[in-house]
Amino acid sequence: MSAIHFPGAIQVEVKRPLMFLILLNPHSGKGHAHALFNGNVQGMLQDAGIQHTLIITERQNHARELVREADLSQWDALVIMSGDGLLFEVVNGLMEREDWEEAIQTPLGVLPGGSGNALAASIHHYSGLQAVSSEELLISCGFILCKGLVSQLDLTSVCLASSQRLFSFLSLAWGFVADVDIESEKYRHVGAARFTVGTMVRLASPRVYRGKLAYLPIEDPMSQPSLVDSTQSNPSPLSVFGPTDFLLNPLNQPVPGHWTVVQDEDFVLVVAMYQSHLAKDMLAAPASRLDDGIIHLIYVKAGISRRSLLRLFLAMENGGHLNTNCPHVVYVKVKALRLEPYSPKGIITVDGELVDYGPVQAQIHGSLARLIAG
Repeated sequence: MSAIHFPGAIQVEVKRPLMFLILLNPHSGKGHAHALFNGNVQGMLQDAGIQHTLIITERQNHARELVREADLSQWDALVIMSGDGLLFEVVNGLMEREDWEEAIQTPLGVLPGGSGNALAASIHHYSGLQAVSSEELLISCGFILCKGLVSQLDLTSVCLASSQRLFSFLSLAWGFVADVDIESEKYRHVGAARFTVGTMVRLASPRVYRGKLAYLPIEDPMSQPSLVDSTQSNPSPLSVFGPTDFLLNPLNQPVPGHWTVVQDEDFVLVVAMYQSHLAKDMLAAPASRLDDGIIHLIYVKAGISRRSLLRLFLAMENGGHLNTNCPHVVYVKVKALRLEPYSPKGIITVDGELVDYGPVQAQIHGSLARLIAG
């Protein structure tokens, strides 16, 4: 492999010739992923001299089970053609292996074939390119894949009340954003527009979510691992593998005393992001980078008007929502956070996937994975 230096980053070119394992979800988005692959991507791979094995996933967690057991030495990269959900499966399958430290270093590639395509949009954005249509985004990501430049990718450990620990590459959400993500599934037939439709439906009857939010700001000196006794951390009992969450106390204990506890307990939304986009047309964390080691936490306090909330989401298309000077919107960069919902019912998502509702906490682990991007 050869290293290529860019301002603030180093990318490594994958050795050639290349052999990719491509995992494709035929039901993602409008259900056209297979046709889009045949019509747009297959020829690009052939022209680039890249060989590939294509596996069509047959059920939920098929990809997760496959990569958990597979001999990864057969391939130079694992490529996901779907929405963000299939990559979530692959990341967690790799992290459930006994050899997770080596397995998670397998380069990951992304081809947008779903509705959200947030990571694909983030990769396109980091390349300095303007926002494009869905098919143009696929072609852009295809070219990036064929170039074979590998960057580091942050992953975040997410601990649930059920003692399950997941690994997330994109976001943790509660409230308005999570509700739209899950409730808009019924509009999947319209593709990426499902999120616009879902947002308008939810804006018609906005909800208030009660809970407690606490976080560790990046400026806090205790956010540095060298200053924390990592042996005192207690990883969840169902997570045998993966890095130690040295910043987190167990969920049944209070957060560390030096954390910031938000005084407000009524929220419209809480979303923690580690990449720039929440969806193809939602530049929610414009300052984010693939491996900046930062959770970009945005929360909106109750009391915001429907008009201001609509203006916020419209401005999110180009990343201007953080410049609206709305007093109800708070943005802070953190290393770890805990959310404790008080409302008896609600929705929490990780990378757009529904998870157990209840207390949840997260810590970012910088540069844990590798991604074909650039």
